[in-house]
Amino acid sequence: MSSDEHKEAPASPGGESPVDEHKQDTQPAGETHPVSPDAPPRTDDVYPYNEDPYNYADREYGQPVPATPPTTTLGSAHVPPQAGALQTIPSAPPAPPPPPSKPVAEPEPEEDEDDGMLRMSFLEHLEELRSRLIRALAGFGVAFLLCLTFTEKLWVIVQTPAAEALTSLGLPPNLVILTPMEGFNVIWLKLPVLISIFIASPWILYQVWAFIAPGLYSKERRWAIPFIVSSAGLFISGGLFAYFVAFRFGLTFLLGIGRGIGVVPLVSISEYFDLFVNVILGIALVFELPVLIFFLTLLRIASPRFLLSHSRYAILGIVILAAIITPTPDVFNLTIFAAPMIGLYFVGLLASYLLVLHRENKRLPWGIILSVLFGIMLLVAACLFIAITRYGFHFLNQWPFLVR
Repeated sequence: MSSDEHKEAPASPGGESPVDEHKQDTQPAGETHPVSPDAPPRTDDVYPYNEDPYNYADREYGQPVPATPPTTTLGSAHVPPQAGALQTIPSAPPAPPPPPSKPVAEPEPEEDEDDGMLRMSFLEHLEELRSRLIRALAGFGVAFLLCLTFTEKLWVIVQTPAAEALTSLGLPPNLVILTPMEGFNVIWLKLPVLISIFIASPWILYQVWAFIAPGLYSKERRWAIPFIVSSAGLFISGGLFAYFVAFRFGLTFLLGIGRGIGVVPLVSISEYFDLFVNVILGIALVFELPVLIFFLTLLRIASPRFLLSHSRYAILGIVILAAIITPTPDVFNLTIFAAPMIGLYFVGLLASYLLVLHRENKRLPWGIILSVLFGIMLLVAACLFIAITRYGFHFLNQWPFLVR
């Protein structure tokens, strides 16, 4: 070994002693210091950050570390480390956030089926029913007291069909009393009750609606006024039709059956009034058929298609019902009863069809309806023309308006 190798290194400018090579090798792992370019490669240098510094079995002893350290990647640019800078092991980059998922659309809240409905117990229903019955009876009582003040005039109106029928048969227009209490029961009790039913019918129907309204949807309660007006109007119209048309023709037929064989009719006011009540109330209730059909459609129990396809069975049932209500067995009076009822059935069918159109937001086919109405008017005009020109019919200012 040459003598130059044993010379001591000169002292550093700061007065510090030269660093011994052995001491330099014993520096803590992980620390770096500048290395001269002319210095030989170190064999015991620290492993770079991308190698395991403790895995010495993977290389032979004394194998140098590559002179060019790996570069650090920042995005797409490669930045080499500066010479002499302290190299640290960077932490793993954070995982990219997951792609934002599409927001799940919340289902639109459906209309609450119980919107506006009142929850009541069984006892509360009974209490509500009792309250509505008391109010209906109170209105009926007011109408009854009002009718008592006009009892005699009302009886003259009720007796008029019998008087006209007896007069047409050449008999005195009088009814008879067979028992002492018969006149009082009919004129002062039964007659005011019957008239009070017709007068108080709007109020009674309103109480019926007020009782069932809490069980309906809020959108169905708007039918209150149409229900009351149409129901009361049809009920009163049925009573008027029975009084002016059906009852008069039926009574004339019944009283004139035994006229040619020496049978003289002697009618008591009880029998007459019972027949009068049966016909008047029966036809008045039958006139509620359109309202019944409309509400069956409103509650989705029936549909216009179903009602139209089964109209033959409805007509058969109407004829049978008319035969029960009709006081006479002849076909003429049966037709007088059955024809309006069949017409009312188809009126209810039309109302049901209009309800379905409104529910489906469709327009009414006015072209078809006007065409049908025009055809019916032409048919009626042709029948009247034939009846007047060929069969000698002429018009009157009172019922039946067209006579021969």
